[in-house]
Formats: sequence, structure tokens, C-alpha cells
Amino acid sequence: MARGSAVREETDGKHGVQSFEVGMRVLKAMLGGHQSMMLREIAAASEMPTSKVHRYLVSMIRSGLVEQNLATSRYDLGPLALTVGLVAMDRLDRIQLGLFAIEELRNNINEATALAAWSQNGPIVVRWERPQRPIALSVVTGMALSMLSTASGRIFAAYLPPATYEHLIEMELKEASLPKELRSRHAVTKILSQIRSRGLAIVSSHHDVPGIVAMSAPVFNAKNEITLAMSVVGISGMIDTSVHGPVASALKLSAQKLSWKLGHREDVRPILQIDDACS
Repeated sequence: MARGSAVREETDGKHGVQSFEVGMRVLKAMLGGHQSMMLREIAAASEMPTSKVHRYLVSMIRSGLVEQNLATSRYDLGPLALTVGLVAMDRLDRIQLGLFAIEELRNNINEATALAAWSQNGPIVVRWERPQRPIALSVVTGMALSMLSTASGRIFAAYLPPATYEHLIEMELKEASLPKELRSRHAVTKILSQIRSRGLAIVSSHHDVPGIVAMSAPVFNAKNEITLAMSVVGISGMIDTSVHGPVASALKLSAQKLSWKLGHREDVRPILQIDDACS
């Protein structure tokens, strides 16, 4: 190989292929549109001349990344792009990402954090992170959580299809240990409706474990389905459970960031403070 060719190859290896990067600008512009787009809209979003964008779109159509509706002249993602997206989602390890997220949240707020996933027996604790200060608190990994007396349980009940958890709610409504304030369908419906409208559950009294308070936020996947619950857990009187406090704000932000990594793109709604009478 001639020295000049070797130099060019080395340079290309360091700087990449410019035409590919330009093509990615076009593709990102289409992704940002959230729907099929006209050529002029794609050109404006990618800040490139329409003639240049059109050339890239022609190549993308040939590769299957993009397709054009001939009746409307609008461009949209093609079968190859959809396949790439599905494969990428399948390879995402949501649990591992969740573990990183609760560890990062713990480091930021120095409170106990936990990650819960759904099972046939309801929410279960996947892992919890102890705060970096002495605290008489222990969360058992693998423990099944109450649907009505824990923040994680309420979050899953608020966002899962009712058929998924109705049998668990029925059993808990019959338990003598359940506070009177929760022993009615009306009370349960009200709490879950509030959670869906605000995006956060705070249980500041009547927790499944006496003396414990908790708040939980939903984590959504690319299908806009709840897939995990992130929680902050503490001892009553020793943790700020106010709606607009720094702990609640950090929890919501962390759950939103994790949802984004899992492909969720809808806005997450504001925070809920469940009335103590309904907690």
C-alpha cells in the first residue's frame, strides 16, 4: 500500500465518514418529527438544502431506512429503521439500567432507593441501595409488595391494565390489617386516578411496614407501558416527602431519564401528593 493511501485510511479512521454523518442528520430530523414529513420539513429540521436532503433520502429509500408515500409525497421511517429500533430495544437490559439509576439517585440524595418489577404475585423488590449514612432500614430483595399499602404497588396499579392486578386488589380489600380509609373501591379508584393525573405516589402513613414512608415514580418503555417502579424509602420524620421537595423532584427526574433510555417519549405528568387520609 502506498504511503499516501495509508495516510488517507488512517485519517478516515479517525474522522469517520462525513457523508454517513450527514445522512444521520437527515434521519435524526425525521425522528424528531414524530410523524411522516414533507421534503421541505426534513430540510428545515436538518438545516440543509432540499436538493441535498433529497439525494440522501433517495439512498435511504433504496436501503430501506426510509419510505415515501407516493400519494402524499411524505417521507417516513422504512422497514429497516423499524427493525433496527426493535433489535436495539430487545438488547436493552432494563433491569441493569434500573440498577444504575437507583444507585445514581441514592448518590444524589443520600436516601435509600429501590427498584421494583412486576411479577405474577405483584411488584417485587429487585434491589435497593442503602444511603451513605447510618439508618435503621432494611428492604428485602425479592419481597412481594402490597398493591395498596406501598408506593410501588400503587404506581403499578395506576398504570397497568386492571385485569393484571384485580385479583390482588380483591384479596387486599378483605384483609383486616388494611386501614379503613382504603377498604372501599371508591377510595382505591380515587387514589389511582390521582396518581395517573400527577405521576407520583407518596405513602406517608399506613405503609405496609410501620414507621416507613415511601414515594414511587413509574418507568415506562418504548410502548408507553410501565415496566419498572423507582422508589425512595425512609423512616417517618427523617425524610422529606413533600410534593415539591428536592427528594420528590430528584426521583421524578431520575425516572424520566430512565424511561427515556428505554425509548419512552411521552411527557411525564406532574407530581402527586396523596392525602394522608387516603394514604
